[in-house]
Amino acid sequence: MRDRTLAIKITLLFTATLTIMAGTTVAPSLPAIRQIFAATPNVEIMSRMVLTLPSLFVALFAPVAGMLADRFGRKTLLIASIFLYSVSGMSGLFVDSLAGLLIGRAALGLAIGGIMTIGTTLVGDYFDGAQREQYLGMQQAFTQFGGVAFVVAGGLLADIHWRAPFAVYLVALLILPAAAAFLIEPVRGRSRMANAGQAEPAVKWGLVALLALTAFLVNALFYTVPSQLPFFLRELGIAAASSAGYAIGIFNFAGALAALNFGRLRSACGVSGILAAGLALMTIGFWLLAPSDEMTSILFALAVMGCGLGFVIPSVMSTTIMIAPPQSRGRIAGIVTASMFLGHFTSPLASQPWITWLGFAATYRGIGFLFAGMAGMAMVAVWIERRTTATPRWL
Repeated sequence: MRDRTLAIKITLLFTATLTIMAGTTVAPSLPAIRQIFAATPNVEIMSRMVLTLPSLFVALFAPVAGMLADRFGRKTLLIASIFLYSVSGMSGLFVDSLAGLLIGRAALGLAIGGIMTIGTTLVGDYFDGAQREQYLGMQQAFTQFGGVAFVVAGGLLADIHWRAPFAVYLVALLILPAAAAFLIEPVRGRSRMANAGQAEPAVKWGLVALLALTAFLVNALFYTVPSQLPFFLRELGIAAASSAGYAIGIFNFAGALAALNFGRLRSACGVSGILAAGLALMTIGFWLLAPSDEMTSILFALAVMGCGLGFVIPSVMSTTIMIAPPQSRGRIAGIVTASMFLGHFTSPLASQPWITWLGFAATYRGIGFLFAGMAGMAMVAVWIERRTTATPRWL
C-alpha cells in the first residue's frame, strides 16, 4: 500500500508539471512568431495570445470538468485530458498559420482545464491534514522545477527554430501510462461524513468567491512576467530567446525552493501568514524589476518574485481544498482553476495598453503597488485571525 501511495504521488507530481509547460515553454518563441506572421492583422496581440489563449479555454472548461468529475469520476477524464494535451500541444510543429496555431492552443486549454481541476480534486480525495499540506508544497515545487527545465529547454530550442519548443509536449505521452496504471478512482456517492451519519457541510460560496477573486488577481498580475518579459528584454537590447528562457527559469526555480517549505511554514504561521509574506515578496520583486536595465538585476528581481509566488499558489490551493466539502470538491476546484487561468488570459490584454502608454518600467511599478495593497489586506486578515482565536484558519 505504501508503494502504491508513492506511485500515486509521483504520478500526480509529474502530471502537475504539464500545467507549467503549457505557456512558459513557448514564451521564448513569441517574438519570432510575431515576426513570422507579421502580415496577420492584430499580430501584436495575437502573437501574445499563443501564450495566453489556452488560459481562456481553461477558464471556460475547468468548471465543466469539475462537474463532470463530481458526477462521473476522475480517472478516465484525466487520462483523456492528458492525451488531448499531447496532441494539441504538438500541433505547433505543423500548422502554417497563426489562426491554426491558436486553434491548437485553444484545444490545449481544454486539456489543461481537465488536468488541473482533476489533479486538485484528487489531492483532496487522496490526502488529509499535514500530509496534504506537505504534498501541496511539494507539488508547487515540482511544478516550478519542471518550469525551470521546460522553459530553459524552450529557450534553447527557440534559438534553433521557433517551432522546436512545441516538441516538448511529447513528454505528456510518457505520463499517460503511469496515470492509467497507478491512479485509483476514488469511491463516489456518499462521502465518509455522510456514511458516518454526519451532515455534509454547506458550501460557503462567499469564501469561494473571495478565493476565486484572489486567484484571478494574483495570476493576472504575475503573468505579465512570462507574457511580456521577452519583449521587455528585447527593448533593453537582450535579443537571444534563450535569455528569456533563463530569466523565467530563475523565477520558477526560486518559487520551487520557497514552495518546498510550505508544509513546515503552514504549521507555524498558518495560511494567512504565508499568503501575506508571499504577496509582500511579489511586491518587492516587481518594484525591483521596474528599474532594471541589465540581466543581473532582472534575475535577482525575478528570484524574489518567484519566492513570493511559491508561497502564494500553495496557499490558494490549500484553502481551496479546505473549504470544499467532498461532494462539491470538483466544482470548487474547477471554479478556482478557472479564475487562475482567466487571470492568465486577461493579463496581456490588460497590460499591453499600459505598456504602450507608460512603458514597461511604469507598468511593473504599478503592479507592485497593486500587490502591496493585496499584501496589506492579507496582513489585516492575519491580525484579525490572531485576535479572534476561536475563528478557524480558513485563509
